[in-house]
Amino acid sequence: QVQLVESGGGLVQAGGSLRLSCVTSGRTFSTSPMGWFRQAPGKEREFVAAISWSGGGTSYADAVKGRFTISRDNAKNTVYLQMNNLKAEDTAVYYCAAVGLSWTAYTVRTKEREYDYWGQGTQVTVSS
Repeated sequence: QVQLVESGGGLVQAGGSLRLSCVTSGRTFSTSPMGWFRQAPGKEREFVAAISWSGGGTSYADAVKGRFTISRDNAKNTVYLQMNNLKAEDTAVYYCAAVGLSWTAYTVRTKEREYDYWGQGTQVTVSS
């Protein structure tokens, strides 16, 4: 059974930092793009960041560019999201996602429909 399990969420003050982790199991995603999405209360889920399987390709939503960094460790089956200078508007449930197919080393995917596997999410709350 394929699982994506997020961790690292919590409550933080504005300006603070958190690092989210997503550990995968049940199959390998070492040659697949992965990404992070988030959903705030009353809003649709939106793209946050994506990374190619090699780590050489990344993409970020404009709202987080310069503050968030996505990375991955294929040996540990883990993808990370380092979040710095957090703002109240970053409050949301953060979801890890993986593409089911293999892609080229620098391919990233930024659309929800392009992802096949999803985690349950981890809550991030930023107090102002």
